[in-house]
Amino acid sequence: MSIERVNPPSLAPPSGFSHAVVASGGRVVFLAGQTALGPDGTIVGATVTEQFEQALEHLLTALGAVGGRPEHLASLTIYAVDLADYRARGREIGAVWRRLAGREYPAMAAVGVSRLWDAAALVEVQGFAVVPEAGR
Repeated sequence: MSIERVNPPSLAPPSGFSHAVVASGGRVVFLAGQTALGPDGTIVGATVTEQFEQALEHLLTALGAVGGRPEHLASLTIYAVDLADYRARGREIGAVWRRLAGREYPAMAAVGVSRLWDAAALVEVQGFAVVPEAGR
């Protein structure tokens, strides 16, 4: 299984994402959107950074349950209720990403939305990964 991150020099240098990701030789895993939902069913965290951390932890837990690791993420979509606030906290969010997922980035998109399923949620992350076949 291989994942190749492609960032053409003719495009602006990516910051916190890869322009393209080529994945081959593994199982494609689609990861449902995750929010900062706590064990009691309520949203945990008051800021978008705190909620991003919790949502990313949930996404990585789901990925780990199928034998995947953060470096297997091929694509990630981030839905934010306040995109300006999300961008303003980019350094904090980047630090959370590096701590939980490492220094490699999947192809990513951030989308501003008017609200999420749970009204208290500020951010949701959804993605897919390519995970090595069992025994490889």
